Amino acid sequence: MLVLSRKPGEKILIGDDVTVTIVRIGPNTVRIGIEAPRTMNIVREELCEPAGHCERTLEVQPENETL
Repeated sequence: MLVLSRKPGEKILIGDDVTVTIVRIGPNTVRIGIEAPRTMNIVREELCEPAGHCERTLEVQPENETL
């Protein structure tokens, strides 16, 4: 995990298409703005887990497979 320190108004660029802007920092919260293509699905994690709407798939490939 990459951990960055940012001040309000500063941005984080992810690839060529996503920009995360720190909008406001409060005592217990951080408000962020996300600019991304409309085709990209952006969902808060807590909304995914209970309903199972956001399935993450991880493809695991064996390091050394012997036949």
